[in-house]
Amino acid sequence: MMGEPAQKLGLELIIQTPHLEDPAVGIAKAVVYAEVGDAIATSRLAAQCDVIGFENEFVDLPNLKLIPHQENLFRPSLQSLEPLLDKYNQRCYLQELELPNPQFWLLENPNQDNYNFSYPLVLKARRHGYDGQGTIVVKNQAELITAWQSMSSGSILGSVLGEEFIPFTKELSIIAARATTGEIRIYPIFETQQEDQVCRRVFAPAAVSQEVVLLAEKIITTILESTKVVGLFAVELFLTETGKLLVNEIAPRTHNSGHLTIDACPTSQFEQYLRAIAEQPLGEVNLQTAGAVMVNLLGYAGLDQDNYLDKKQLLEQIPHSHFYWYGKNLRPGRKLGHITILIPEVNSQGMQEQMRAIAHQVESIWYS
Repeated sequence: MMGEPAQKLGLELIIQTPHLEDPAVGIAKAVVYAEVGDAIATSRLAAQCDVIGFENEFVDLPNLKLIPHQENLFRPSLQSLEPLLDKYNQRCYLQELELPNPQFWLLENPNQDNYNFSYPLVLKARRHGYDGQGTIVVKNQAELITAWQSMSSGSILGSVLGEEFIPFTKELSIIAARATTGEIRIYPIFETQQEDQVCRRVFAPAAVSQEVVLLAEKIITTILESTKVVGLFAVELFLTETGKLLVNEIAPRTHNSGHLTIDACPTSQFEQYLRAIAEQPLGEVNLQTAGAVMVNLLGYAGLDQDNYLDKKQLLEQIPHSHFYWYGKNLRPGRKLGHITILIPEVNSQGMQEQMRAIAHQVESIWYS
């Protein structure tokens, strides 16, 4: 999804990946075969590139800082990423910026007597958690001890982030890019719906008040300007019953909730990211349709190539649909593709009912 707009913008793409079968290999000018967190391999990548961007948080900051001229090589810069990659440090950074945070604790042992929290409690791995991995909700002391021992033993940091459980009414996402000139472009705010802590569907625009929109825009603008980032960030947010907006996490990269921008906006988040880091003018970010629904297509037991082809044909018959298959190895629970359905106009049902009906139609076909 980054590769196609790179060709459109006249950029030559070189990627670092350990896998010959990765989808991007087929459209890259060259490939450095290594794990994405391998900083030595990234130094070889740097010798072939004018600028290096990131599509995930598997970043070895200390060793990347040893690469010559890294100050102008990486976008976002390593300095921009430094307060964000560790989720505990990210919480502290948000607190310093006086942005709305849930309560949080650094759990260096599982003894509740040392902390002033109640259950349920959210535990998060400080590094490398995504798609629900590295996040556990515990309901009592016994679950806390078991989860803490499992999570901390697999971490070189030896500690876990604990967060207050937020009984939200909506989960929201806002995405914005910042250019080298300091210009910022903010996409409309989206509603994301999770199941088992994995994003299942995204609705655009989110049904929220203008006050919530302005506050979300203020939050992401503050983050972009304080980090002086060149690139694109997403901010996940909780909206509570009282209308309070809290930051869940910052994703310093393109984000799953922004996949619908490929079809619903003049400039996709992937093209926008490349425009920002390649010093090209940022593109327009408005919705060019009344609404849009994106549904992630997850792998499940029994799925095979023939099976998905039959379902693909059914999904493509949905009016105004755009189907994407990533070419990944099949695995239950893995995001194998997505479909975006544009809504040209609001019917008598209303936008929210239309969105729910479309998502139900897609999932009834995919998981039948």
